[in-house]
Amino acid sequence: MRLRMEEFVKSKQSEIVAALESLDPSHKFRTDRWTREAGGIGISRVLQDGKIFEKAGVNTSIVHGTLPRPAIERMRANHKAIFPNVESLEFFAAGISLVLHPQNPMVPTVHLNYRYFEAKDSEGRCTAWFGGGTDLTPSYLFDEDVIHFHRTIKDACDKHDCDYYPRFKKWCDKYFRIPHRDESRGVGGIFFDDLDTTEKDQEQLFAFIKDCTSAFLPSYIPIVHKRKDMTFTHQEKEWQQLRRGRYVEFNLVTDRGTQFGLQTPGARVESILMSLPLTARWMYMHEPGKGSREERLLGVLKKPVDWV
Repeated sequence: MRLRMEEFVKSKQSEIVAALESLDPSHKFRTDRWTREAGGIGISRVLQDGKIFEKAGVNTSIVHGTLPRPAIERMRANHKAIFPNVESLEFFAAGISLVLHPQNPMVPTVHLNYRYFEAKDSEGRCTAWFGGGTDLTPSYLFDEDVIHFHRTIKDACDKHDCDYYPRFKKWCDKYFRIPHRDESRGVGGIFFDDLDTTEKDQEQLFAFIKDCTSAFLPSYIPIVHKRKDMTFTHQEKEWQQLRRGRYVEFNLVTDRGTQFGLQTPGARVESILMSLPLTARWMYMHEPGKGSREERLLGVLKKPVDWV
């Protein structure tokens, strides 16, 4: 499974980058191939100041090494399969992650991450699971876009288990909550972790991961085509910057993935923080106008919606 997941994420990275570059042929992704001293490799592909995307990152990482006890204890809080009472664990992780921050405030930000994780203790006991998801973060709501995004993901989930989408959509709404703001980061999608052989065999789970990853381009690219050339005002751009501030708050304060990455020995910080936007804004006591599109978005973020 290690080699197959590595091959898959690298292939998808190339496919997604090619599709994004075709939207704006005048701007190309920078490619950084890096090696982790503690074990592993990765490819970070980042575009900045493009015509369509202010910042876009599509990363793959295939890393291995030893997790010390403090890292194990942090993981055990959220991963039931991690062995208790061990001083260290050998681990392997392979995944693809992306975040796209568009220039036009009518085009939503999008995030995706799918990963495979293995752990082995000193006695040779092994555990493995898949995790990941994808979610949409608009500055301005176009209901048909959000419905399209969710429906495409749901179709991918339904091919494997009709319980997956409602279950993982609820998990996504809960996970991407900004607790100190009492609002969601965006309009959701799916999120899951600890998907292991207690549910389905590994081949079935890998097929699910592949279908979810392959659903990304058809879920998002049509939205970009529809919205990328829309006109917008200075005030609408300012609102986008405020929403990006919320994105930063979630990623740096709440997100477990960012925290785990930064706390892993030998972490490549630049790749981990590629999820942050190039620009963001914070304004003191900002409130949207009554009956405005901005107010409607906040209402949805306060109380998640079932889109499909």
